[in-house]
Amino acid sequence: MKLLARLSLAAFASLALAPAAFALPFTPDVEVRKITQFGGACAGCELSGRKMAGAHFTGADFARASLVGSDLRSVHFIGSNFAGANLSRADLTNAEVLGGNFNGANLASAKMANIEARGVNFTGANLSNVDMRGAEAEGAIFNRANLASADLTGASLHGALLRGANASKASFRGASLDGAQMSGDFSRASFRGASMNAASFGGGNFSGSDFTGADLDGAMLAGADLTGAKGLTISQLAGACADSRTRLPSGLKAQGCGRFSPPRPPAPPRAPAPTRRIVSAE
Repeated sequence: MKLLARLSLAAFASLALAPAAFALPFTPDVEVRKITQFGGACAGCELSGRKMAGAHFTGADFARASLVGSDLRSVHFIGSNFAGANLSRADLTNAEVLGGNFNGANLASAKMANIEARGVNFTGANLSNVDMRGAEAEGAIFNRANLASADLTGASLHGALLRGANASKASFRGASLDGAQMSGDFSRASFRGASMNAASFGGGNFSGSDFTGADLDGAMLAGADLTGAKGLTISQLAGACADSRTRLPSGLKAQGCGRFSPPRPPAPPRAPAPTRRIVSAE
């Protein structure tokens, strides 16, 4: 005989995550199944430091919730909302986020290595000093996000939007940025060995950045500031285009964008439609 448990996020916040202050009455021959799937609303909840590794959340609302330092390793979030939530120093290593909303969330110094975050919305989020090495974030939206000193080494960012982002001193070493739109502050960032085919630099600040070994075939540098950029070569720029506003290191030049037909960038994946908000688990 099995005891089936159903729990909403509200109860989960106060009961399932709280330190045990009570014990269930002993019942012979009853198996208590660990609850690992949750759904519902927990807006503004205090969940800092909680251990939720491996849990599944579907249609959950964590808007403005506090999950500082929480253990979210290998967690699955489907159609969940974290707008304005505080996940600073949280561990989301190997997590899977489908159709997630982190608009304005605080993820400073969070561990997000190998996270699957395709099409996820990080608009205006604080991702400073975040560890996103090996992340799969194709089509993700980082517009106006703070990525200062973030580590995205080896990340897959095909078609990602980084308009107005602050990625100063960030590492994109070996990352895939094909078709990405990159305006904002990328000064002193590292793009060593990165693939940036058909990427748009759209007036961004790349001064002092390292492009050693980067692939810039089809890249559009119109209006970009690359003064003091390291590792740029004539052969790299041969497949890119620039305009009169583009600032390149001394002695380098690129063909004009008016005579240039860049390859079509890869289409970002479509985020799955959010499922129903309330989902209980057995």
